[in-house]
Amino acid sequence: MAIEIIFRNQHCEWIDVEAPTEEDLDFLHDRYAINHLLLEDTVDPNHLPKFEEDADVKFYLMRENTELERQNLNTISDISTKLGVFIINGIVITTHRMKNRSIYELKKEVFLPENSEITPDQIALELALKVMKSYDDEAANLMETMDNIENEIFLKNPNNSVQIRRLYKLKRKAGLNTRILNISSVWVDKFKLLNLDTSAVTDLADKYKDVIADFEHLNTQVANLISMYLAMSDQKANQVMKVLSIYAMYFFPLTFIAGVYGMNFDNMPELRTKSGYFVTLGVMALIALLTFIYVRRKRW
Repeated sequence: MAIEIIFRNQHCEWIDVEAPTEEDLDFLHDRYAINHLLLEDTVDPNHLPKFEEDADVKFYLMRENTELERQNLNTISDISTKLGVFIINGIVITTHRMKNRSIYELKKEVFLPENSEITPDQIALELALKVMKSYDDEAANLMETMDNIENEIFLKNPNNSVQIRRLYKLKRKAGLNTRILNISSVWVDKFKLLNLDTSAVTDLADKYKDVIADFEHLNTQVANLISMYLAMSDQKANQVMKVLSIYAMYFFPLTFIAGVYGMNFDNMPELRTKSGYFVTLGVMALIALLTFIYVRRKRW
């Protein structure tokens, strides 16, 4: 079975279950009287964060940001992984489908001397803080990516197709993270029910507010950057059309004159004069010069 006792002292027992099977879930149900519905929630890859209390069992379902993202970025499971935390009478049970960074880090920290008297509630709080830190790190990474894209757009000559794909991916990731964090307010608030110092719970709440504020700011900045990028693309297209229109102003009257003298009429007396060709060229040059002066005065 994938059940491991990570830590045990007189105040606490921490049991971790990685990639639980049906047999593991049945064992947890029989041994600790955990409702089957709560256990099923821990293996649903797309389940939203939540808090639920059943008899003596307090269940926190968190979602931690993960770098093992998929390319589609359609659902919250593409950027995050679940972490279930059960607290039952001096026992904390953690469940997760894949390797979890928060679990890995806390496994090393829990054996430090200052944590010798750690309680199940404190373990749950430490895991919650590490989950929030995963989003804090992701916000910093996405902000750095956005700054790089912004520099390329305004200071370099970017590849349009590449930049628009990067902006779309950035927008999707920021939006999905914001969605997870908005729903996570449910379980963050329920840490008040545990036997913890008020300052510790306040620290978690403050961390949550900071992270969600970062992602809301990031969403706004990405939306503004996309709008500016599209505006610049339109401006470049308008500049091209402006240049083409100015060239057209020069050639429209010249083309008209060439078209007139290209007609095959029998009676066109100026065609038989010795200076007709030079007069026509002079008139065309004069029209081009007048057009140039007009365009310069209009500052086109």
